[in-house]
Amino acid sequence: MQSSQTAKRTDQFQESVIREMTRLGEITNSINLSQGLPEMDPPPQILQAASQAILDGENQYTFPFGLADFRLALAEKYARYNQIQCDPELEITVTCGVSEAMISTILALTDPGDEVLIFEPWYENYIPDCIMAGVTPRFYRLQEADFSIDFVALEKIITPKTRLLILNTPHNPSGKVFSKNELTQIANLCIQHNLIAVTDEIYEHILYDQAQHISLGSLPGMQERTVTISGLGKTYAVTGWRVGWAVAHTSLTALIRKVHDYLTVCAPAPFQKAGITALQLPDSYYEEMQAAYAGSRSILMDALSQAGFSAFAPQGAYYVMADFRNISWPENQYSQPHWTRDRAFAEFLAREVGVAVVPGSSFYNNKQDGENLVRFNFAKKKATLAEAAQRLVKYDY
Repeated sequence: MQSSQTAKRTDQFQESVIREMTRLGEITNSINLSQGLPEMDPPPQILQAASQAILDGENQYTFPFGLADFRLALAEKYARYNQIQCDPELEITVTCGVSEAMISTILALTDPGDEVLIFEPWYENYIPDCIMAGVTPRFYRLQEADFSIDFVALEKIITPKTRLLILNTPHNPSGKVFSKNELTQIANLCIQHNLIAVTDEIYEHILYDQAQHISLGSLPGMQERTVTISGLGKTYAVTGWRVGWAVAHTSLTALIRKVHDYLTVCAPAPFQKAGITALQLPDSYYEEMQAAYAGSRSILMDALSQAGFSAFAPQGAYYVMADFRNISWPENQYSQPHWTRDRAFAEFLAREVGVAVVPGSSFYNNKQDGENLVRFNFAKKKATLAEAAQRLVKYDY
């Protein structure tokens, strides 16, 4: 019997390296500093609100684009925090997490053959999203020392086929928070070349050292050409709830909603209801969260320095990209023909040190660009992070 022909759509990408490293951590009983799973407890108010919503019968489909009250709460939040005025009826789409918001946006706003400009290192989902949409990702590599932008070099990458520019701030995996000056220059390029900006702002409330989050869509000339994406998961430690959203001008939202409707119908109803409570938390919640993460950042950065890593101190989010080239480790013992150097180092860390991380090459188009890097996640309770730090420092490299 002749075997069936399989599709080629997914040949250009592999399964998530981040989730693979989480599985490696479980197999080796390592402390999981790989996947961005916050170990902090969610605010009790929102847990109670979710439970009450389930008991009150909020268990069926919502309107595809989100509960009206939740969209109203989002509009108020965007006016207050992001300096973006938006119509909750026509310019906000509630999605099944940021990942769905991103793929819905790319599918809605591009045609096969278009190009999408992406800063690297990048979050791994962006590339499969482009490939599944039939568009070509084009990469601009951020400057290594501080992840800054050479705008002359950036503009040279833009072609007549470039349709979208994807920007993640605060940035995963580097922790870079783009400044107002950098965002203004990005905005000018978008306007000059008629690009639509798609901003992933899921870490918008996780900031350090007086860093300020500025939404690109709030800058002059950008509200009509920006899709601003975020969600509940990271800020409120509820990544499993899968509630995100896309904020965009009416003309863009109309296209995004058509894709979203057929992809997922709607985000989970009781968690949307609880999201209203989340968005009404006082400023003190965000201040305490930032202080807690700043303490965790210090624990990890100190441990990495003592262990021999070099690293950029993140300005936002909860990741550290660390360079391990000065560390002595049994490379020959862990090298495999199909592995990059950083993948072998991640295997060594999990099996010998007891800490699971993400290989840096999974964030670059040219895998050699990340071969001396690994990403650590410090969204952990102090006791967990202290144990990971002890393992990193005490191992005899």
